[in-house]
Amino acid sequence: MGINTERDIQANLQIGPTDQGMVRLFIEADGIEIPMDFDPEEAEEIADEIRAAVQAALAVKG
Repeated sequence: MGINTERDIQANLQIGPTDQGMVRLFIEADGIEIPMDFDPEEAEEIADEIRAAVQAALAVKG
């Protein structure tokens, strides 16, 4: 499965700080919970990648 493969799965995404000073992405789908913790610097890099993907998607969309 690649990034362009569509799937009919619903998931919830929560993003927030932890009490340990980390940034958590918490994904829940079909009874599975995936907590992903990142230090703030890693989270900034992920945010930059998301912003770049938004720009690329907007360019494709026209």
